[in-house]
Amino acid sequence: MLHDVFSFLNSGGPVLYFILLATVVLWVLIIERFWFFYREAPRLCSEMKSNWANLSSHDSWVALKIRDRIISRVTIQFSQYRSFIQLLVVVCPLLGLLGTVTGMINVFDVMAITGTGNARAMASGISMATIPTMAGMVVSLMGLYFIARFDSLSKKQLEAFKDALIK
Repeated sequence: MLHDVFSFLNSGGPVLYFILLATVVLWVLIIERFWFFYREAPRLCSEMKSNWANLSSHDSWVALKIRDRIISRVTIQFSQYRSFIQLLVVVCPLLGLLGTVTGMINVFDVMAITGTGNARAMASGISMATIPTMAGMVVSLMGLYFIARFDSLSKKQLEAFKDALIK
């Protein structure tokens, strides 16, 4: 199986290794966000709710500013790493495009040396041109799904948190 992975990476050219690196980083961030939303966020929200409940007055101007500060801190925690995930989603198709360009340059080099008669040599360059594009798009689509999922989780949990601070 490991041989198949390296064979796939080699057939896509050196750009595919950068896409693999971006994929690994993306998945580490995705797993971290899942861990946060399902393990850490409930604990963070309950801690902040208890801080709010410990205030003597909830109607004063100072208390409302403290509430705003608590909500801001939770919002920042909920949106952590979102920008970096979005960056990876944008970069992966561009890396795929870079792989396409380098693969096509390889095809043109083969054509310049051997002419158009060597289809086997041209096929490896075309493979090197299409595989990174596909890989970059697949990684990007995965990231888009999880961005939408985390936005939904964040919005839902943040609204529930805000409602709990009003009571």
